[in-house]
Amino acid sequence: MTSNAEPGHRSGNGPVGVSGPTKSLWLRLLKISSLVAGAALLLAGIAAYFVAGVESALSALLGGGLVAVFFAISLVVGHFAGRTNPSGAIGLFVATYFIKVVGFAIVLFALGRPDWLDGGFFVVGAIVTVVTWQAAEIYGFSTARLQIFNDPAPSKDGSNE
Repeated sequence: MTSNAEPGHRSGNGPVGVSGPTKSLWLRLLKISSLVAGAALLLAGIAAYFVAGVESALSALLGGGLVAVFFAISLVVGHFAGRTNPSGAIGLFVATYFIKVVGFAIVLFALGRPDWLDGGFFVVGAIVTVVTWQAAEIYGFSTARLQIFNDPAPSKDGSNE
């Protein structure tokens, strides 16, 4: 492959266009992560069904579903905080994390463990979701177009210098 600056065959048919920053980064990450983790969790649930039955499959789906909800709340908070107060988003993430951990613990202790729940497959579903969700988020962040510097202001003669 050659660049347009080198002599010889040009690498493309036309000029390279400019793409702007990623719109709604947090919702994009939520979509990507949910789809990838959901597909992996569905496969884990199907495998659990064939290995140990319906209750194990439901246990895996419940474990993964709780993890997905836990992570999704952060991305939704990031979406709204990032638009209104980008500099305060980290503090809000920390507060949200604390509220989620305490809230999920209270809910899980209040509901107790159902008799049908298979703890091993519950953990498998949770781990599958954590790993695939995080991998999808890393991929999503790596492909995001984040504008770090302001575009240069045009000079009086109309050129960007």
